Amino acid sequence: MTKKEKQENQEHEEVLDTKQTIDDENQQIEENVQEEVEEVEDAETEDTEDDVSEDAEVEEDTEEEEGASDDEIDSIVAEAKSAQSEFDWEKFETQSEVYSSKERDSLIDIYDKTLSTITENEVVNGVVVSVTKREVVVNIGYKSDGVVNVNEFRYNPDLKVGETVEVFVESQEDKSGQLVLSHKKARALKSWERVNQALEENEIVKGYVKCRTKGGMIVDVFGIEAFLPGSQIDVKPIRDYDIYVGKTMEFKVVKINHEFKNVVVSHKALIEAELEIQKKEIISKLEKGQVLEGIVKNITTYGVFIDLGGVDGLIHITDLSWGRITHPEEIVTLDEKINVVILDFDDDKKRIALGLKQLTPHPWDTLDKELQVGDKVKGKVVVMADYGAFVEIAPGIEGLIHVSEMSWSQHLRSANEFLNVGDEIEAVVLTLDREERKMSLGMKQLKADPWAEIDTKYAISSKHLATVRNFTNFGVFVEIEEGVDGLIHISDLSWTKKIKHPGEFTAIGAEIQVIVLEVDKENRRLSLGHKQLEENPWDVFETIFNVDSIHEGTIIEISDKNVVVALPYGVEAISTLSHITKEDGTKAKVEEKIDVKITEFSKDAKKIFVSHTRTFEDEKKAKIEADSKSKAAATKKTMKKVHDNIEKTTLGDVSELASLKSELKKAEDKKNAK
Repeated sequence: MTKKEKQENQEHEEVLDTKQTIDDENQQIEENVQEEVEEVEDAETEDTEDDVSEDAEVEEDTEEEEGASDDEIDSIVAEAKSAQSEFDWEKFETQSEVYSSKERDSLIDIYDKTLSTITENEVVNGVVVSVTKREVVVNIGYKSDGVVNVNEFRYNPDLKVGETVEVFVESQEDKSGQLVLSHKKARALKSWERVNQALEENEIVKGYVKCRTKGGMIVDVFGIEAFLPGSQIDVKPIRDYDIYVGKTMEFKVVKINHEFKNVVVSHKALIEAELEIQKKEIISKLEKGQVLEGIVKNITTYGVFIDLGGVDGLIHITDLSWGRITHPEEIVTLDEKINVVILDFDDDKKRIALGLKQLTPHPWDTLDKELQVGDKVKGKVVVMADYGAFVEIAPGIEGLIHVSEMSWSQHLRSANEFLNVGDEIEAVVLTLDREERKMSLGMKQLKADPWAEIDTKYAISSKHLATVRNFTNFGVFVEIEEGVDGLIHISDLSWTKKIKHPGEFTAIGAEIQVIVLEVDKENRRLSLGHKQLEENPWDVFETIFNVDSIHEGTIIEISDKNVVVALPYGVEAISTLSHITKEDGTKAKVEEKIDVKITEFSKDAKKIFVSHTRTFEDEKKAKIEADSKSKAAATKKTMKKVHDNIEKTTLGDVSELASLKSELKKAEDKKNAK
């Protein structure tokens, strides 16, 4: 770009700037003229209003004057436009003042008379002119009224026309020339001051419940969002918080945290203050046995809290009904009105014990007078224990069935084996004490006593099938039928086996054949046997397992002292560790088969003693004894021959004798060596 072009562009921009400046000045002049016209119009209107009277004729004259003033206004507007068009801009640029001092003073005076003095961002009082569904119109003495959203007055649904309210001047004019006011901001500016004052003076304030929150409600108090805990809504527990949303209620400010700008309010405090008067009056008149009306306030597992009009009392679950109940909800419901009787209270009358069942006669007082011991009754099992069951035959009337009265069986452990809570049963009255209000019942009495005819049904030597019920170290308890038990002694289980514990022979719950050995009807005892079902095999064993007889046996058990050896025919014999030593010096082991010699046989004790060592030791001993006998006989024969020939001895015989003596000596030495 050349220097000339740059200069032309610069001149062009200066021309545009000058034109913009002139346009801005023209606009400013038009605004000043418009303001002057409006001021004149307002001034003439005010003058006209001053001349208004109450009669109709004067009103008509006023209308004519107003019409005349309109003409004047049109004239002024036309003159103003003409003046604008004929305005000397050169003179304006050279002159510092558009208006003369007289004109300026006149305009200022008109302005001061037209508008009230208001300042933005300040709080002023205003009067409610109108209230609609959406807005509230407030007059603060300005040239125009302000409009406030009706939501800012939610805390005061009773707002009426003519009431004075505080408003905050946000702006004197918005884009449409409307005065902008805010009641919410006005409240907010003074809210903390009012809240602190309410706390100090214990003042009751109104608040609007905005919404529900965790643990309580949010309340609008003086434009501040305060917290209303759930426990502070009412003296009774609140089950539905939503019913309070949108309501305007009275509160007391109970706590202010200035650091976090938190406010806590309470509605319960107002109720408690009202109830305190009633409470003192009620407490002063409390007497034991007094019947009062109350409302069910709260239900727990252990009882019911009753509101007596500001004073709470407790009905324990045991005082709700003469009969047994599992939960108070079976008798009462929340918010129910009931009559209660005062049972007791502490010295301060802060803890009051109430009763409900006491308002009705005790069931024992209404018990059938004809009911006697031996009568049959029906009832429901309400409580179970190890020792028995409580049966309710009528509301509030219970009888105990002891576990021993549930069955004729002798091996009873727990009542739970026979009954459960809720069972409907029939029983017989065993004892009845109306004064002590006690009753005992029995179930087994509904069946015949099996021991009544025990002698005929279970005669001695009769055979039966029984069930194993229990073990002891000395025997087995079995049940032939319900109520008939017997004992099989451990020695009566088997003829042949040596049984240390019954568990080796049978098992609990197993069936076993028994024979009646003895009957004790008085003590309800039966002596039973099992081995007696077979003949005694020991009569036969005596001929088979005679002493010194040898049999094949199997070692089945080795202990520290004894060894058990199984012999043929299911017989078990006893040996010792030293008697199971084999010929090579080793010990026999379990399940090893060996030959044993019967060393002792006891038919009465049913014991057999055996030895393996004796089988080979006795053979050796017998052989040695046989050899010794044969040699002794040979020696005896030789000596006889010598004696027979001694008298015929010659020299040659002497030498022969010497030779014989030598042989005898050798034989003797050999014997001694063995």
